[in-house]
Amino acid sequence: MKKYKRYVLQVALWLGLVVTAHPVLAQDAVIGYVKTAQDDANLVVDGKTVKAQPGMPVQVGYVLKTGKPGSLGVTFRDNTMVSIGPDTEMVVDEYLFAPAKGELKLAATLVKGTLQYISGVIAKLKPEAVTVKTPVGIIGVRGTRYVAMVEEVQP
Repeated sequence: MKKYKRYVLQVALWLGLVVTAHPVLAQDAVIGYVKTAQDDANLVVDGKTVKAQPGMPVQVGYVLKTGKPGSLGVTFRDNTMVSIGPDTEMVVDEYLFAPAKGELKLAATLVKGTLQYISGVIAKLKPEAVTVKTPVGIIGVRGTRYVAMVEEVQP
């Protein structure tokens, strides 16, 4: 009976650690939050489309996607602000924000549509660490804000 109680106690402690550690691990993966979402604004996660709502977490690999009409604003952990307009698709490719370790990076791909970008801490500390790929080139951040537009090529 004593052995059984010790086993139950060990399992309970292990489960307690797993349950309490899980939100911390999930929180570490969060790189920002949806600030605004208007009309047809969505996050595409693992191929599944989810209607965007203010306060929703954003992680690396998420696709920010809007329809006509639609707009979506995201604030990242370093206070970078990104707003996308109607009929836009943008992918968050990489995000590192550990200034104490010198790990800073924000890389995204603007597939189509419009993007307004306002710099956060990453661009202020290490401007070359912020890039936005487009179908025709790469935008390197050298200022504090910019607007970009990618038009779809008509066949």
